[in-house]
Amino acid sequence: MSAPRKSGDARARLAAPTLAMLPRVADSLSFLYLDMVRIVQDDTGVCARIEVDGERTDTVYIPTAAISCLLLGPGVSITTRALATVARHGTSVLCTGAGAVRAYAGILPDSLTTHWLEQQVTAWADPKRRLDVAARMYLKRFDDADLPDGTTLAQLRGMEGQRMKALYRILAQQHGIERFRRNYHPDQWHAQDPVNLALSAANTCLYGVVHAALLALGCSPALGFVHAGTQHAFVYDVADLYKAHITLPLAFSLHQSANPEQEARRTFRAELRLVRLMPRIIRDVQALLTPDAADGEGDEERSERQDVRMVHLWDPEAGVLPAGVNYAREAD
Repeated sequence: MSAPRKSGDARARLAAPTLAMLPRVADSLSFLYLDMVRIVQDDTGVCARIEVDGERTDTVYIPTAAISCLLLGPGVSITTRALATVARHGTSVLCTGAGAVRAYAGILPDSLTTHWLEQQVTAWADPKRRLDVAARMYLKRFDDADLPDGTTLAQLRGMEGQRMKALYRILAQQHGIERFRRNYHPDQWHAQDPVNLALSAANTCLYGVVHAALLALGCSPALGFVHAGTQHAFVYDVADLYKAHITLPLAFSLHQSANPEQEARRTFRAELRLVRLMPRIIRDVQALLTPDAADGEGDEERSERQDVRMVHLWDPEAGVLPAGVNYAREAD
């Protein structure tokens, strides 16, 4: 086999993808959810095929190059050839539950940037920065909070607990419930009241959505800033930002349901409108990990700021060095 020509090497280097060239998960085509289809690769591209009335097959082509995350629900099968094309286009593939409300496994392409994973690890490994991210997570849940300087994390936890109790009381009054107490007992699951059952089921769905977003972004679900000791620590951190506005009102609305778990899952899937929550999760995570850079910037500005080569070398003094360069002279 002959060695590649220099001109080919030059073209390959010029064609190396950058972050700005790849589709961003918060774009309008950030993700696509499919279920009950067979995904194959033909001479035109990747397509989804589904039988209609057992007589004919409808074919829909998938714009894999314009999708950051492909969510595969129940009943989906995909060929190796199609999966290879999806990975080559830098698209993450996630195996999910119905409606994409649970994430079971993720296949990440090697072209997925580690930018946000590096930001997460850097902030998590520095005690001061980790404390800052944790504090801003609590503040984000308060919305209109006006806190004095020097408020400790312990005080924020106490304030968050008080606000949640107040929210429980308000929702209970709105739905005519005399008293509500949040209980989670996996060993006595069916002995719980309908609100607790619905809340646990809805939270599980929310965890799946957040998990899918974090994997598509390239973050580690295990490195949490408030929670710790579990592979889903960061998932719980981010999900807590939305419970008061999404899962809690839903759970209390099902206080008279005969099957609160099933109704919570169905309602969550039908009314959540994932297309609105997914970009919101992405923006919030990016802002939490890089608050200084994100202040005053829109999505397009952040995309330009991240326009760096996908593969580079780390140096403690120079920072980032280009890959694919022979540094023998420096060693001499």
